[in-house]
Amino acid sequence: MKYFRGSLLVTFLGLVGGAALGWEIHGTPLGVASTTFIVAVLAVLEVSLSFDNAVVNATVLREMDPVWRHRFITWGIAIAVFGMRVVFPLAIVAVIAHIDPWEALVLSATRPDEYSRIIASAHVSVAAFGGAFLLMVGFKHFLDQDKEVHWIPVVERPLAYVGRVEAFGLGIVLFALWAIGTWLPEHERYGFLVAGIFGLLTFIGVDGIAAVLDPADVVAGAATRSGAAAFLYLEVLDASFSFDGVIGAFALSNNLFVIAIGLGIGAMFVRSLTIMLVDRGTLTEYRYLEHGAFYAIIALGVIMFVEAVTPIPESVTGLVGAAFIGLSFWHSLRDNRREGRA
Repeated sequence: MKYFRGSLLVTFLGLVGGAALGWEIHGTPLGVASTTFIVAVLAVLEVSLSFDNAVVNATVLREMDPVWRHRFITWGIAIAVFGMRVVFPLAIVAVIAHIDPWEALVLSATRPDEYSRIIASAHVSVAAFGGAFLLMVGFKHFLDQDKEVHWIPVVERPLAYVGRVEAFGLGIVLFALWAIGTWLPEHERYGFLVAGIFGLLTFIGVDGIAAVLDPADVVAGAATRSGAAAFLYLEVLDASFSFDGVIGAFALSNNLFVIAIGLGIGAMFVRSLTIMLVDRGTLTEYRYLEHGAFYAIIALGVIMFVEAVTPIPESVTGLVGAAFIGLSFWHSLRDNRREGRA
């Protein structure tokens, strides 16, 4: 429980803040209860959608320079909570509505329905960017020729073999962008393709920075484990994981501050999980847990692409990720017991 003390404190303060917002908005005990409940649901939603994010973060952090590891756990989480949960939605509204960020903030407070509508209108482009980036992260892991541990050999061995072909993963994602684009209405097709290409360029840029700064550390399909490159890699990865949750949160509330509090609580629990996984060496002890997380990343990337065409419930997204994590943990535990008996 020592890892979750800070998260529990943030949860208490967040629920108190949600109750205060409920009173300010509705002015009734029922409104207070309703707003507090929505904050709690958003926190649970964020944790369920981002557990695989914690595993991937721990994969990078366990070999990261201690100084930069501390910076990510402190500054990085603050950037993720404030930047993705507050600044990112405001930036979307500002760009689409051609207004400055302050006007977007005023719009969120005075006309939440219009603010929510503008956010929803950007869903296709956000799904393309986040889906493309996440698919590249997942493919980079499984297309590694030097990968020796395989959870599902019938899938992973052929992928490691075809990883010899340069840019194989890039070609698959580009084909997926084209295929999904053919199903979209003509007025959304261009935005989807452009956003997806920028997602690919972002991955290439982050991966390239890692290679330039420390080529020896580009292993296991991840960015460099030390310095600013790993910090940047984790920030972009967290942003991509958060796109779906931030957009989906507007189905529960159109109040920016309620959403920020709820998702912020969830992000703190993801931080605590990440620290626990690193400190306790969980990924080393349970060898397939990392594999399950990268399968979940690919699944989330596919879901984001499909969501551009048809809505998918948030519960499905969370359950798919949890299923991969749970199965990989169970298989790791089973193999550990077999080796112990041997």
